[in-house]
Amino acid sequence: MKPTAEAPRDYEELIRLIHDRYDEMSKSYQKIALYLTQNPNDVAVRSVNAIGDSSGVHASSFVRFAQALGYEGFKELQSLFQKRLSTAAPGFEARIKALEGELGARTDRSEVGFMRDLVVRDIASLQDMLTQIPPEDLAKAVTLLEKADAIYLIGQLRSTPVVELLRYILTMLGKRCVLLDPGGGLATHMARMIRKTDVLFAVSFRFYANEVVNVVEEAARSEVPIIAISDSTLSPLAKSANVLFAVPEHEYTFSRSLAAPMCLAQALTVALAARLQNNAVSPRIPTVTGQ
Repeated sequence: MKPTAEAPRDYEELIRLIHDRYDEMSKSYQKIALYLTQNPNDVAVRSVNAIGDSSGVHASSFVRFAQALGYEGFKELQSLFQKRLSTAAPGFEARIKALEGELGARTDRSEVGFMRDLVVRDIASLQDMLTQIPPEDLAKAVTLLEKADAIYLIGQLRSTPVVELLRYILTMLGKRCVLLDPGGGLATHMARMIRKTDVLFAVSFRFYANEVVNVVEEAARSEVPIIAISDSTLSPLAKSANVLFAVPEHEYTFSRSLAAPMCLAQALTVALAARLQNNAVSPRIPTVTGQ
């Protein structure tokens, strides 16, 4: 990556520059870029050594990354993240610092201890969505779902439970849904039936399933509206999506938690139900009753 002549002056400008130059970065720098965009709060409050340990990239590489973007060192780049955090919701910075201390101090390795660790992280992820997801994106996505003739869903590996939930709720709301199931290797062929009057809803996290990425890119070339849930604005789904919901992945030692993506999926469908039922007070999701 060629050095930047003038360093970005604010967080938004920095993120735009990272997006513009991501493809030309080395693998190590791309890993740093992903960490910075996915964990802005951690970057604001943690030391470069702690960030290096969390990301699996040596701290010195973060320093060189910052210098390549025109900063004297990592602290100067970090100050942009700190300024961003200081203007977030009241008490947000204190909550993040408390979370960091709570997780770092945990010594209980029992079954309950593991559950507590996951719950604490999930709470942080859920609260992050309140400050990081633009309300206009939620409204735009719900409008696309409302107007779609059919909603095609695709998500594989860890993303499968999210699209299965979406299929269930959207079907119960009376929307025509097609799950692009990987079984039989037909998902790509089924996706070619998507029309411009439909919507493709894709869910994918690192390490992104190739078939999901290919289907999204092909749908974008056919000018099909796309809603995507992923883990970063640097996700391969980002460039094709009309609406991208980036739900950052916190440090999970076992597997990604789906608490935040599931909550987001439910929020979208509840908002859709409110429109379809003309009931913003108490929209309901019909349930399957026994025969």
